[in-house]
Amino acid sequence: MGWGAVYYGNRAATLMMLGRFREALGDAQQSVRLDDSFVRGHLREGKCHLSLGNAMAASRCFQRVLELDHKNTQAQQELKNASTVLEYEKIAEVDFEKRDFRKVVFCMDRALEFAPACHRFKILKAECLALLGRYPEAQSVASDILRMDSTNADALYVRGLCLYYEDCIEKAVQFFVQALRMAPDHEKACLACRNAKALKAKKEDGNKAFKEGNYKLAYELYTEALGIDPNNIKTNAKLYCNRGTVNSKLRKLEEAIDDCTNAVKLDDTYIKAYLRRAQCYMDTEQYEDAVRDYEKVYQTEKTKEHKQLLKNAQVELKKSKRKDYYKILGVDKNASEDEIKKAYRKRALMHHPDRHSGASAEVQKEEEKKFKEVGEAFTILSDPKKKARYDSGQDLEEDGLNMGDFDANNIFKAFFGGPGGFSFEGRWKCSPAGFGNVSTQIAWEAGGVCQGMCWWRRVLGFAT
Repeated sequence: MGWGAVYYGNRAATLMMLGRFREALGDAQQSVRLDDSFVRGHLREGKCHLSLGNAMAASRCFQRVLELDHKNTQAQQELKNASTVLEYEKIAEVDFEKRDFRKVVFCMDRALEFAPACHRFKILKAECLALLGRYPEAQSVASDILRMDSTNADALYVRGLCLYYEDCIEKAVQFFVQALRMAPDHEKACLACRNAKALKAKKEDGNKAFKEGNYKLAYELYTEALGIDPNNIKTNAKLYCNRGTVNSKLRKLEEAIDDCTNAVKLDDTYIKAYLRRAQCYMDTEQYEDAVRDYEKVYQTEKTKEHKQLLKNAQVELKKSKRKDYYKILGVDKNASEDEIKKAYRKRALMHHPDRHSGASAEVQKEEEKKFKEVGEAFTILSDPKKKARYDSGQDLEEDGLNMGDFDANNIFKAFFGGPGGFSFEGRWKCSPAGFGNVSTQIAWEAGGVCQGMCWWRRVLGFAT
């Protein structure tokens, strides 16, 4: 054995201990060129190949050692290690195509135990971490490689990919362009650069249309932007939220809720999307859902504004569980006193029991219930103090008002009045069907109440 082979072999071993495997590989190869029977030279060459991720070349070196020394246990073990790395590579390749990025990260971690200096494995791991949304980890791996090799196009691409997925699109484009300078045929960098530019342009055009009040165009542009890259989770979350805002402006509230839901599915920390969805829930009177969203927001950001929004939603939820007196009267919540009176007049006459005396017992019972509810509603909404307490969400029974104690007939009588000293209670005993009978009418006239009776008949809408 020549001293030259030993010298190169020893220097290779030293460089390997320093982690400088690429330089060590050159010395190891030189040592076996000088002496092809140098077993330690072949072992060191194989170890360098394996550490750098070239398992096929490593296997050939270890097989050569076994040809020279078939009992060499180190070569036998290293050959198994090389086979293990090759197997992890194959699995990772298949899983990447299946988009099972977690499995790829697992395989690369196992492979890197045998190939700690393999940039290719590290880059694949970093890319998958980025695709999984684990951007700090991905950036750390890519940055480590760039510190050792600032011209590594793959590392530049991954660095840009992280920025791109974090919605820092302008900075991302700079890294993609730099990667393409180092490797003009880098397909992934080329595609990512094209997507980034298209996404940025569509989003900006959508924002411009929205600011100009052209909501239909803004909707179309945001929709087109969402179709560019399904992997860009953070940007797509913002696009969904923006489109949700557009839908709310167009009063398409259910569509707006769906868009905001898609946004928080992509990014469950996206406060703006929760706030937008909560407002839509409020507008559609889905108060329980609104409370849940505002609770999520307040837990994340305990501001006075968020606390007030939550409180308002809780009040509306409480109010929604009571009778809706506005709905019972068929008026808007901002109805005037005169509108409330007119609505009561219409509804009270519509549901008055005398108008339904000829109906079935079931219908009579239902109309009596509605007549009472109309009276309740008028009692509350016609009184400014009671109305204010009701509108503020206060519990009226806690305030001493028991709605079960009042008489709807008295409310009706007090509202409509009655000429000639007419007795409502006396009339109540007489069936309206009898009003068409001449003898009954004469009897009422004999009692001196015909004028009042005819007035009530007109009020209730019966023919005279």
